Amino acid sequence: MNVLLMAYGTPYTPEEIEPYYTDIRRGKRPPEELLHELSERYAAIGKSPLNEITLAQAIRLQALLNLEAPAYPKRLLGPFGPRTPQGPARVYVGTKHWHPSIGEAIAAMHEDGVRRAVAIVAAPHYSLRSVAEYQEKVEAALKALPEPIEMVWVESYEAHPGLIAAYARRLEEAIWRLRDPKRAAYVFTAHSIPVSAVERGDPYPRQVERTAELIAKRLSLPRFSVAYQSAGRTPEPWLGPDINEHLRALKEEGHEEVVVQAVGFPADHLEVFFDLDLEAQATAQEVGLRLIRARSLNADLDYIHVLKDLVEAAWLR
Repeated sequence: MNVLLMAYGTPYTPEEIEPYYTDIRRGKRPPEELLHELSERYAAIGKSPLNEITLAQAIRLQALLNLEAPAYPKRLLGPFGPRTPQGPARVYVGTKHWHPSIGEAIAAMHEDGVRRAVAIVAAPHYSLRSVAEYQEKVEAALKALPEPIEMVWVESYEAHPGLIAAYARRLEEAIWRLRDPKRAAYVFTAHSIPVSAVERGDPYPRQVERTAELIAKRLSLPRFSVAYQSAGRTPEPWLGPDINEHLRALKEEGHEEVVVQAVGFPADHLEVFFDLDLEAQATAQEVGLRLIRARSLNADLDYIHVLKDLVEAAWLR
């Protein structure tokens, strides 16, 4: 069994921020003011651990797949031969905007003789601005190969029971820190996307809301809401409400405490540390709210079990 595990990627050093941002902008160098702003954000959080977390996810997923290999049917055939694992499971890492890139990962897969693999992004919600763009990069890399690789996709998993349980477990930890859980506000966040994508039928906001609803139901939350963060610096409108505006509204409604859970971001990285731990926390303090953020899934074993379950189910298609 072969797996292509993908994540956004992040620069390792300050010197890498410019080429990283240029790649995000499809080869167009960012204006100096935007480059300075992003550099300042990275300086504020110290360092994003996203690359290390993604690698840890891959290592643990590979170990779990090999440790608990299921009994596959002996003659389950696909267009490239038997779908039963040939040797140990192998997980390759490809990042959308840094190294190892998706193209580099697929080239390595081809060199290793891989002819079939499961592709999964370490993010549970499908969007035209996220998973669809990963798919475009995978397709471009596959076309450059002299021989084909069949790629089976896990496009989304917003309602996976294991994912909901993992998020609920961490939210419950945060609830224990509240002074009055019954009067607190509970906010689930995800990365904003352009409103134009939603108008084209992007399922993203519905999937984010579904995740939030299932977590809230599991914990019998008295109330909950969904807000968005990390909107792009473009003239077009982005999906809201923005988390900072939402925090101000919650204070006006009379709330004194709020728990925030970033369900759109399984792993800690810039958007979690800066947008929530620094910027949103500053907004909360400004208006007099006590904000507690539920910890992320990262490479914890319960999340790795979710990825394993998704990969194994996709492999058997």
